[in-house]
Amino acid sequence: VQLVESGGGLVQAGGSLRLSCAASGSTFSINAMGWYRQAPGKQRELVAGITSDGGSTNYVDSVKGRFTISRDNAKNTMYLQMNRLKLEDTAVYVCNARTKGGGSLWGKGTLVTVSS
Repeated sequence: VQLVESGGGLVQAGGSLRLSCAASGSTFSINAMGWYRQAPGKQRELVAGITSDGGSTNYVDSVKGRFTISRDNAKNTMYLQMNRLKLEDTAVYVCNARTKGGGSLWGKGTLVTVSS
């Protein structure tokens, strides 16, 4: 399975971006998915997660009410809608997929830069 992120870029504080993570290959093996981010000098953190059927989601406290994770299994794509972006949201956002066999797959990431 390959994961490819897109949608990152430069946005002003208060603006919005939508990230996408497209999966290809043996997508039937994908279970839960999530978005992680890593800011310069900081550890990677889980931003949001979603179950295989999209029925349950979870968010880190700092993005609750601003970010929305979703997935379209028919398109093998996961999304992260990010609203009211803050300077501290600047990071490389990375897509993660857990496989039914217990593995963990990662994309290469997409850079989100929030400017003042």
